[in-house]
Amino acid sequence: VKYSGYLEHRDEPFCTNCYSKSPGLMKLGKDITLGGLEIGLLTMKKGEVARFVFTPEYAYGRQGCPPLVPPNATVMFEVEVLDFLDSDESDTFFELTAEQQDTFPLQKVLKVADTEREFGNYLYRKRHFEGAKDRYKRAFSILGRSPSSEVEQRQINASKLLVLLNLSLTYLKLERPAQALAYGEKALEIDQRNAKALFRCGQACLCMTEYEKARDFLVRAQHMQPFNHDINNELKKLAR
Repeated sequence: VKYSGYLEHRDEPFCTNCYSKSPGLMKLGKDITLGGLEIGLLTMKKGEVARFVFTPEYAYGRQGCPPLVPPNATVMFEVEVLDFLDSDESDTFFELTAEQQDTFPLQKVLKVADTEREFGNYLYRKRHFEGAKDRYKRAFSILGRSPSSEVEQRQINASKLLVLLNLSLTYLKLERPAQALAYGEKALEIDQRNAKALFRCGQACLCMTEYEKARDFLVRAQHMQPFNHDINNELKKLAR
């Protein structure tokens, strides 16, 4: 969210985060606690810009917020919603005990895992790799349940595969190739012909100067996708 708060008859905001190029994620009820702002944000869509006028009971109350906001002040906020993620169901799930989590229907567990993966993807795009890694690990931690059918196993494996590929890539960005290789190999246990997993393993081995293993993984990846620009470039790098 981008926001600026103004007092009446003042041109300069008393608080703003608009000077930041990329404002961080803020959680309703934790990082955003102003009553009126919480209510206002819940009415907004992604990309929307709005102005809200808050009377004191929805703003800083009788006390105000010295020295910036006087007592009983009515304030105006300009707000832009850049992006959001609905993590309510996911947060509720992770507050349960392991025994309670095991009683959740598989479809809900898969949805929670997908939410955590989306959260990780958001953080990854912002280059917050440590945070992304933690979200992917949370997603992976709940996908170890025993399936009751082959259909459920396929659903779990499909969700696991996406998370494992993301973990492998994120560990490469964190310059921890041994972990990147480990998660890439876990992905190959699910799908041994997965070109992305083979490519990640090849990249990790190249980082660790294990050139024979790197070549093996990359050649197998190229066999799956012979015209993949990234794979071919990595093989050229290996040849040099």
